[in-house]
Amino acid sequence: MNKKILLIEDDKNVRENTSEILELANYSVKTAENGKTGISIANSFLPDIIICDIKMPVLDGYGVLQIISKNQKLKHIPFIFLSAKTHYDDLRKGMEFGADDYICKPFEESELLRAIESRLKRAKVLKNKGSFNTRNELELFDNFKNIKDLKQLLEGKKLFNYKKNETIYCEGNRSNFIFLVKNGCVKTYKNNELGKELITGYYSENQFFGYSSFVKQLPHFENSKTITATQLYKLTKEEIKLIMDSNPDVLFSLIELLSSKLEESRKRSLLLAYSSVRKKTATILLHLLTEYPDKSKNEISINRSDLASTIGIAKETLIRTLHDFKEEKLIDLKPRSIKILNKNKLQNIH
Repeated sequence: MNKKILLIEDDKNVRENTSEILELANYSVKTAENGKTGISIANSFLPDIIICDIKMPVLDGYGVLQIISKNQKLKHIPFIFLSAKTHYDDLRKGMEFGADDYICKPFEESELLRAIESRLKRAKVLKNKGSFNTRNELELFDNFKNIKDLKQLLEGKKLFNYKKNETIYCEGNRSNFIFLVKNGCVKTYKNNELGKELITGYYSENQFFGYSSFVKQLPHFENSKTITATQLYKLTKEEIKLIMDSNPDVLFSLIELLSSKLEESRKRSLLLAYSSVRKKTATILLHLLTEYPDKSKNEISINRSDLASTIGIAKETLIRTLHDFKEEKLIDLKPRSIKILNKNKLQNIH
């Protein structure tokens, strides 16, 4: 049976042309010239998806979505806004009201059909029993607001346990998951052709890792290993997509996460390429003071080998530099930790 689409659009030409496109794509289409008529048709037609203009007489698109979202029969029908409005605030307003997508006029036929197909596939997945099976899935996704709310979605998922120094994935492995640390510490690193290790990142509770290769659909370009006993959640591409589809704020959060990591990597590359050993060491120590998982106040618990690999220098060179810093009263050295004594002077090292 053909999928049913309700098109609510006050512009006659747009309404007729869009309806024709959808019918040629084998959809069963009903149209309405305003929001009030559209709601009436929706109650009897029960479409599989609703496409609705924003600026309309009688009842605008925002009003249509608000009424539909309170109707038990209609609230879970995918809803796409179709409008000439292109301002970012309009987009955010539509998404905050609960729209699933937003297409700006004029649009390409393929763009409209892709959006419809994507939303219908998502609706189908949500109707099937998936990996989030401890509560009503639709309610879970509807209540999901941002990445910080992820815990409630993970209550029924399997936890993966790793021992200390256990490998999670290796460079070249196919990326099938994004990883989230429930507890413990993880490091990512690369080995050069001589086997020298360069640590690329540290991750602890509620932090994601392994997402770059996942997003690009490429094999992992680095290795990953636990520093302590660790528990992880593994999220598949489909699960991440469902979460982002439910609320665009999650997409913005993920973009922000990727952007911040990209900027951090760029600064780190410049530091390793052009800075002195003293500058590299001082900068990484200050960075670890805020980012390293195992720390307390001004003290970092990290072994010398890992610290050298993080900075990108030989262990012997690191030890000499640390002793220089100690003599200058910038740090205090303990067998398994380093205490920062003077942040300002470390920041000013060249």
